[in-house]
Amino acid sequence: MSSKLILRCLSVILLIPALLVGIVSAAPPAQSTCNPALAAVIPGDSVQTIESGDLTRTYKLHIPEIYDISEPAPLVLSLHGFTSNSEQQELYTGWDEIADSENFLVVYPQGAQTPSRWNAGPTLFTRANPVDDVVFIRELIAKITENYCIDTARIFVNGLSNGGGMTNRLACEMADQIAAIGTVAGAYSTLGDACEPARPMPVISFHGTDDPLVPYEGSRIFPPIQEWAAEWAARNGCDPTPEIISATGDTSGVHYVNCDENADVILYTIDEGGHTWPGGPPLPILGKTTDNINASATMWEFFVAHPLGE
Repeated sequence: MSSKLILRCLSVILLIPALLVGIVSAAPPAQSTCNPALAAVIPGDSVQTIESGDLTRTYKLHIPEIYDISEPAPLVLSLHGFTSNSEQQELYTGWDEIADSENFLVVYPQGAQTPSRWNAGPTLFTRANPVDDVVFIRELIAKITENYCIDTARIFVNGLSNGGGMTNRLACEMADQIAAIGTVAGAYSTLGDACEPARPMPVISFHGTDDPLVPYEGSRIFPPIQEWAAEWAARNGCDPTPEIISATGDTSGVHYVNCDENADVILYTIDEGGHTWPGGPPLPILGKTTDNINASATMWEFFVAHPLGE
């Protein structure tokens, strides 16, 4: 067994307890404020820090070998789940492999507090959370775009569980910077009228019907997933009745179309799926992981089709 495979397996094992408690359309020209004085960058992975509020926050950055400092590249931010961390999110999602072939930068921010979390709104895990994670993400994007050549029309955010909930909040409050979002097993707060994005927000999400932590039919603290998707479709001015995405194995979906500013909403439903990342490593204790669809690869296709300002 290769060392890389061993590391991936170990990361999956470590992720289990953390989670338990816790096509392409024509795009506009690349937009960037690249600094011509930028120094050459070193491809690969690095852990970096940023001061935000009164805290020193960390994040992991992946730069592909083919990245050219003189050419604006997309930026993808991927947010981990409750009690998890940036390293686990990196290995669980497989974003690095896609970035290496498609030439974009990936950032895995680290949540704050103990256990690690995101201030996604008034949920069981984030109630009375004093950390302003919206400001943190704004400052993080500003730092990355200052230090690297980033296409500011192609900044995308995705997340798992509590990280999906935070992604949902960012879509409401940072639509001026984020082009599109993706979520997996999102632990969403019921934001309701508090969600007033500056523009229609393209949304793609993945949820299992047997998720043991975020029930598909909703709970006292989480909204029903289908209602959550319909709310985004209504915000985006989509047709109220979605098109049906035919089942492929255990995975089917709905696609809200004719939305304002091309802000489609897609919900993939995994029959008997658990609290897991589709196409990622299996976590039997958290339910079934489908291999009928790869969430990261499917998100990337959706992101490419939905740049900011199209």
